[in-house]
Amino acid sequence: MAFARLLESKAHLIPGGPGFQCSPPQNSSITNAVLDKGYQMLYLDQRGTGLSTPISAATLALQGDSNRQADYLKLFRADSIVKDCEAIRRTLTDEYPTELKKWSVFGQSFGGFCVLTYLSKYPHGLREAFTSGGLAPIGQSPEAVYKATFKKVAERNKAYYKKYPEDVDAVHGLAFHIKSKGGLKLPSGGILTVRGFLTLGRHFGAHGGLDSVHDLVLRMKRDLEQFQFVTRPTLSALESAVSFDDNVLYAILHEAVYCENEASNWAADRVGKTLREFQWLSQSPQSPSSVREAPLFFSGEMIYPFLFDIFPELERMAPVADIIASYAGWGELYDTWQLARNEVPLYAATFIDDMYVDYGFAQETAKLVKNCKQYITNSMYHDAIRSKTEGVMKELFALRDDSID
Repeated sequence: MAFARLLESKAHLIPGGPGFQCSPPQNSSITNAVLDKGYQMLYLDQRGTGLSTPISAATLALQGDSNRQADYLKLFRADSIVKDCEAIRRTLTDEYPTELKKWSVFGQSFGGFCVLTYLSKYPHGLREAFTSGGLAPIGQSPEAVYKATFKKVAERNKAYYKKYPEDVDAVHGLAFHIKSKGGLKLPSGGILTVRGFLTLGRHFGAHGGLDSVHDLVLRMKRDLEQFQFVTRPTLSALESAVSFDDNVLYAILHEAVYCENEASNWAADRVGKTLREFQWLSQSPQSPSSVREAPLFFSGEMIYPFLFDIFPELERMAPVADIIASYAGWGELYDTWQLARNEVPLYAATFIDDMYVDYGFAQETAKLVKNCKQYITNSMYHDAIRSKTEGVMKELFALRDDSID
């Protein structure tokens, strides 16, 4: 069952993810900006999230064995999400006059991927579309996606250590402490391993992300200096920053969103292990003597098999995740023939320094979509729709209201 929060209803928000619900309208950064432009708003909890039959280990187990659970989860990608959107649109506008039956959609990040699927499959239902950091890498394999995004992650690591050079030693010291303890027990029962700790870099792509990771490193370091152990408040903050136990769909389907007629086979893990900066994916950190020459690089938002060994909720779903990773029967999400003939205006905010949606691939996608206009900037990051809402919305509406000719 899909659940939508309705503020009347002529514009429709598709959140990021996969596997993240909408914030309540009063907490959403774009609500006032959109209402002030005369739109009415509908917020959709994507299937499997929020109030739309949420997925957890317990709710998924109701489907049966691991194979049945995996078959169920195959119905939670963008193609299924836009079917829900279109069904809701048809229901809401059933008694509307023809000229009012279309609506506008806004997609952030993965929500933008869904917008492109919507434009591919149900363009007749759309009046216009907006995306922020959401031009999907159409036609790219999961391996190509991760090769590109690992490069950006490496750049952000260099920026991190340039801003906080003292963390070169601190991160190595914390890694060796975690290893010496066999991992740190987290409040929920999970174990923070060295590899789990090094996934904190997923926050590097957001405004303030470098600072938030440094804060956690500093808290851990201070705890060890004062108490010789990491305190519960710090462990809780770490758990919140690295665990996907409350967003299991994100972990299980993250690579599947890039698959068309192929299996991902844990692409991020395979690509990362070939890169010198991320050798910790397959071996222990370097010895202290090499600290200065080789600071430990954090990973980005990539999902790895080991995450299903260290977090309790994910551990229960590990067999399902393996089935999903090896599944090669994914259907096509985008219709390039239709996109090349697209008549629905698409207004896209695109970020040159986006760590999650590669800028180069985004430009290739923009060339595939007729009637796509972009606001491109190197002064914002991927989460700008939340962190710099006014600036992003101003530029998107300027694209809507401006005419080149």
